[in-house]
Amino acid sequence: MDEPSLRNPPEKPLDDRLDSWKEIAAHLNRDVTTVQRWEKREGMPVHRHQHDRMGSVYASRAELDSWTRTRNLPPVPANGNSVPALSSTTPPQATAIPTAPTRKFLVPLAAAVVALAIAAGVWIQRVEYFWRSPIANARFQSVTDFDGVAEDAAVSRDGHLVAFLSDRDGPIDVWVTQVGSGEFHNLTHGSIPELVNPSIRTLGFSPDGSLVTFWVRKPGGSGAGDIGVWAAPTLGGEPRPYLEGVAEFDWSHDGSRLTYHTPGPGDPLFVSDGSVKSQNQHIFTAPSGLHCHFPLWSPDGAFIYFVQGFIPDKLDIWRVSASGGTPERITSHNGRVSYPVLLDRRTLLYLASDPDGSGPWLYSMNVERRNPHRLTSGLDRYTSLAASADGRRLVLTLASPKRTLWRVRIADSSATASTPARISLTTSTGSSPRLGPDYLLYVSATSTSESIWKLANGTNTELWHGMGGRIIGGPAIASDGHSIAFSVRQNEKTFLYVVHADGTNARVVTDALDLQGAPAWAPDGQSIMSAADDHGVPHLFRIPLDGGRPVLFVGEYAVDPAWAPDGSFVVYSGPDIGTTFSVKAVTPEAAAHPLPNMTLTRGARHLAFLDGGRKLAFLRGEIQHKNLWLIDLQTGAERQLTNLTPDFDISAFDISPDGHEVVLERVQEQADVALLDLPKP
Repeated sequence: MDEPSLRNPPEKPLDDRLDSWKEIAAHLNRDVTTVQRWEKREGMPVHRHQHDRMGSVYASRAELDSWTRTRNLPPVPANGNSVPALSSTTPPQATAIPTAPTRKFLVPLAAAVVALAIAAGVWIQRVEYFWRSPIANARFQSVTDFDGVAEDAAVSRDGHLVAFLSDRDGPIDVWVTQVGSGEFHNLTHGSIPELVNPSIRTLGFSPDGSLVTFWVRKPGGSGAGDIGVWAAPTLGGEPRPYLEGVAEFDWSHDGSRLTYHTPGPGDPLFVSDGSVKSQNQHIFTAPSGLHCHFPLWSPDGAFIYFVQGFIPDKLDIWRVSASGGTPERITSHNGRVSYPVLLDRRTLLYLASDPDGSGPWLYSMNVERRNPHRLTSGLDRYTSLAASADGRRLVLTLASPKRTLWRVRIADSSATASTPARISLTTSTGSSPRLGPDYLLYVSATSTSESIWKLANGTNTELWHGMGGRIIGGPAIASDGHSIAFSVRQNEKTFLYVVHADGTNARVVTDALDLQGAPAWAPDGQSIMSAADDHGVPHLFRIPLDGGRPVLFVGEYAVDPAWAPDGSFVVYSGPDIGTTFSVKAVTPEAAAHPLPNMTLTRGARHLAFLDGGRKLAFLRGEIQHKNLWLIDLQTGAERQLTNLTPDFDISAFDISPDGHEVVLERVQEQADVALLDLPKP
């Protein structure tokens, strides 16, 4: 006897066969859509004619009845109608023995169930359905409760010592305490003039805990050789060089290997046996314009983790093999990311801001599954994070910055500024000041959004407010004072707005760019210039007000432009190299325009023209503490306009066209150090 074909099932008697979806649906007392879904998802036995048109199907009544019994569906009505038979005396049918065709479809059904279970398990692992916070049930304790600043905290490997920066004695110094002792010791006593650098981990300990290490920069230094790591004995003593020419470092867990980066372009990253030599193994350098900070050994010594991107708020955590190779991206925040620590081989903790710029907050991630989890809520803002070697003790800095506006008068060209006087505002904060004709613009922030305000004739008026919106850089005032432009990050997009100076007729000029920094009006008022992310690098774009397409203007790294009043050239900031950046200029045709050499310290980029474009005002000084200066663009002569006290830190300014009035944004940090002791697993 010939065996039946493996491709075509044996034909059924005509009275057993159902020759369409409609007949199949009627037999099962369901609609066509339902039975088609059963066939596709649950293996209902339906056959298709070979070499026939799509959708030409038939089925066996016996096979369908057997299949429905295996699924415990309501029985098919015996009278063939959609109304069940009314007789209650019909004896129940005996359970049929599955036929060969039934078994044929039960096997793939069972396989589908197994596959679904496996997929569910994979999904649960991927989304970390049973994830638990690594700081759950942690014990919190305060370390400092000073008036002023206690920041950039570090903890020794055994968790017994904590070091931090503080202005407790006046200037910023390195302090150390033994946990639980309540005693604090100043290790530097004002001998190191510049210690603060919020873009890196400035403090650390030697592997044995006998030394506290700290980042230093020579006063006024702008070259790579002016930066290094020094150390002071934990028990007190003279500070001395520890790793010269190094910006940051980390020791492997066994203390046998050192990774470090220098302050050169791209922050070249090295691995060594504990020394800093030119022949040490180079494993990575960030691309042009990017930075590579916060190097961190994995506990098993296989990887070096680091933070890479554009400072200050286009950053993420990456890792590279300790022997070098192609780096691998770990997080995808593209925000203000810093201070990574590893509690174990898989558990990464770090600080990161939200897409709207709020934060930074404390985050956790399993580096194998890579789902970020925010661990903190509320309004606490974290500015540093460190961990003991066993990952059981964390030290954090909690900060609450206060931003206020101050007015300074400059009497004439030969005198320095008067004593700053605070400007009374009806809002809780004030930042990014801009002076217009007879009015002052500023940005005010709440926990959820930012808004633009106007102060005129002693009256504060809100001009624009966007729920969840954050102002990028600061507002720009047109030369006639009648219009205002500003960039906003909202719902993970950026928008360039223009509004009248009285707050009316607000409109979006473009939402097609990933805007960066502050915008600048062209002198003719017909376009706005702004930096925007272009394939990972900020470039300058000219944006027409008439709705035309934005046009690339400067194709190298460029942010925060400012037009000369006569429109003959525009100045802008170049990339950070180490802790400094250069100021450059181009003509309206994007050709290079000569400028005196200007290399400024990171921390403030705003530039303002005076005297018809012949002079330029800028901030110069340390990363944290700066003063206002003026440079003559024709002669290169410079003059200091302010002489602020060491505790008066400014991050932004604006100056009136006549140079007689200056408004400063003052930043006052109230920060304290705290410990989190994690429970044993």
